[in-house]
Amino acid sequence: MSTPDAPGLPRVRPAVLADAAQLARLSAQLGYPERLDVFTARLQRVLSLPEHALFIATDGDDVLGFIAGERRLMIETGERVEIVALVVDEGARRRGIGHVLLAAVEQWARDIGLPDLVVRSNVARSQSHPFYEGAGFERVKTQHVYRKRL
Repeated sequence: MSTPDAPGLPRVRPAVLADAAQLARLSAQLGYPERLDVFTARLQRVLSLPEHALFIATDGDDVLGFIAGERRLMIETGERVEIVALVVDEGARRRGIGHVLLAAVEQWARDIGLPDLVVRSNVARSQSHPFYEGAGFERVKTQHVYRKRL
């Protein structure tokens, strides 16, 4: 999948392993810094799994953002695609890049025959809430997330 060249809009394509350094840079902007070797190994695994989709927005050689979707089967709600990451470079925000990336994962969900797209957004990311609502998402739940280190 790749978007046609359109004035002002980035090209969207599936991520490849060679994108690791730029994706790690963007992931750090999202609040998840990681050593490049660790990030690269994780990316290699994600790219090998058919239930994952990872698209990037580019402007020439620059990666401006990425979106990651995951096909999920939940016993209580069935199958759906969940957006598990979306970040646009802080220097490229408010240019429609997030919407172009959303369209890519929406098309992937349609292509694999799934009618529902879900995203979770941390309450601390208050700027993302109007973005998702403006893109047609409806808030259906507020929850706490707990973690236990093993």
